[in-house]
Amino acid sequence: MSLEPIRILGVDPGLRRTGWGVIVAEGSRLSFVAAGVITPDDGRDLADRLAALHDGLSKVLAEHAPHEAAVEETFVNNNPMATLKLGQARGVAMLVPALAGLAVAEYAPNLVKKTVVGAGHAEKRQIQAMVAILLPKATYKGADAADALAVAICHAQHRGARARLAAATRMSA
Repeated sequence: MSLEPIRILGVDPGLRRTGWGVIVAEGSRLSFVAAGVITPDDGRDLADRLAALHDGLSKVLAEHAPHEAAVEETFVNNNPMATLKLGQARGVAMLVPALAGLAVAEYAPNLVKKTVVGAGHAEKRQIQAMVAILLPKATYKGADAADALAVAICHAQHRGARARLAAATRMSA
């Protein structure tokens, strides 16, 4: 893996709260840059909330200039409408960095948890505890920002393998 610093944006998408976190990966060393939560007005209609997510993530990209992005995949729950709406928020979370020319990786929630905590069914407090250990200078408010930092950490750990797999696939095609 390259020792050149790579700035990674992690996103934990949601319609009520979209967490974001930016880290720098330099080899195996990780450092905290920033984190936050975008909270669209619940009283607005769906289109306006999606637009607020777009605007918020666009500001994060403009301010922190990441090189790559990673977004947590949607889990399917018992409410199909809620899953569909979450998927729309996730679409915005993928679109904004893609429009900025960034590669966007996707990670299943269980892989993020397993990478950061060591267990695929870790609780939110366990994720927050490990993020605090892996990024001791991190300051953030709430589980959504911690989850986004965990997505960025997961990408930092898996990006080398993803690049090698993509290169091998291109060579065999």
